[in-house]
Amino acid sequence: MAHIVVLGAGLGGAIMAYELRDQIRKEDEITVITKDPKYHFVPSNPWVAVGWRDRKDITVDLEPTMKKKNINFVPVAAKRLHPDDNKVELEDGREISYDYIVLATGPELAFDEIEGLGPDGFTHSVCHVDHAEDAGTAFKRFCENPGPIIVGAVQGASCFGPAYEFAFILDTALRRAKIRDQVPITFVTSEPYVGHLGLDGVGDTKGLLESAMREKHMKWMVSSRVKKVEDGVMHVEEIADDGSVKATHEMPFKYSMMLPPFRGIPAVMGIEGLVNPRGFVIVDKHQRNPKYPNVFGIGVGIAIPPMGPTPVPVGVPKTGFMIESMVTATAHNIGNILRDKEPDETGTWNAICLADFGDSGIAFVAQPQLPPRNVNWSSQGKWVHLAKIGFEKYFMRKLRKGTSEPFYEKTAMKMLGIDKLKAVKKTH
Repeated sequence: MAHIVVLGAGLGGAIMAYELRDQIRKEDEITVITKDPKYHFVPSNPWVAVGWRDRKDITVDLEPTMKKKNINFVPVAAKRLHPDDNKVELEDGREISYDYIVLATGPELAFDEIEGLGPDGFTHSVCHVDHAEDAGTAFKRFCENPGPIIVGAVQGASCFGPAYEFAFILDTALRRAKIRDQVPITFVTSEPYVGHLGLDGVGDTKGLLESAMREKHMKWMVSSRVKKVEDGVMHVEEIADDGSVKATHEMPFKYSMMLPPFRGIPAVMGIEGLVNPRGFVIVDKHQRNPKYPNVFGIGVGIAIPPMGPTPVPVGVPKTGFMIESMVTATAHNIGNILRDKEPDETGTWNAICLADFGDSGIAFVAQPQLPPRNVNWSSQGKWVHLAKIGFEKYFMRKLRKGTSEPFYEKTAMKMLGIDKLKAVKKTH
């Protein structure tokens, strides 16, 4: 019997546990360790922040489903991973040993790297449901006394879609409240151009997003570095292509949501050979760590090199379907290893993104996520908003049912030519 630990139960970790149960042997044991006993559907956080969703609307209690699937569930945060000893030290003092471990922790939000950033400072976040609830409370107060809004992503951020989503969702919410005319909105981003998304664009995301911003009367600043945030004032530098400071701005605001830099969680930070200097897990094409072959990594917490040099540091996002392809490859590879075979599956890292604008949106498909690509497509329309609502309901139902990929999802994706695994020639 082998004991497999999944550390983290977010979008990647929960599905990882379900898919492992389908791929490993009956006698093998799975334990999920997570600091959050309940799953929150992160893509819906922007809706929470304007009062369109409540916490209960986007929450799934994982423990009953895990129990039904014969998966151990430990809702305690990890204090430290000890890969040389094959064990995880928990915050309550317990130690859990493993034969294999999948690191699916997601990132730590590095608000502290910029003075005044984040929920403990003067800006809001939609990265966690707690932050989104705080942002929602502040937004209600803002609507009683409106003023300028700044939305965007700071230097070192590696997730940009939610910033664009939230800017346009705010626009929709303000128009519905009939106070949009009192609210100048500025989008401030570390990206070298609007629609870069950490991916050097997908299809015509640059043209689509710039056009949408002009239509919605939003201004934008790119290649921007946030120096510090004070109460009601954001200090921003615009950076030229050669890295020099082109201009400095003291930007007043009444409300701001800025996505922070990401880094690895403290439990793995500084473990040589396992993580890079930012604490992201190093993996090969089979999602396996080169130094510790019984350690796998998936999701936002893994290391992916940036797309290339940019005036301001821009990270690479790990989108939902891309993470699901990592999950499927990892589950198959661990299943192989348990049967004395070599890992032979590689995730496609294809990306499907639905960016909701509250009443319309932009969708893109990138195959693979990182260029050069076989498919590079983007589109805009009201159907994207409806599709995002449908995906929210569908994904949460998957989590409650304990399924990773129902046959009809697999069939539909196959018809669209979107695969999770790369076609490889099997050696056995």
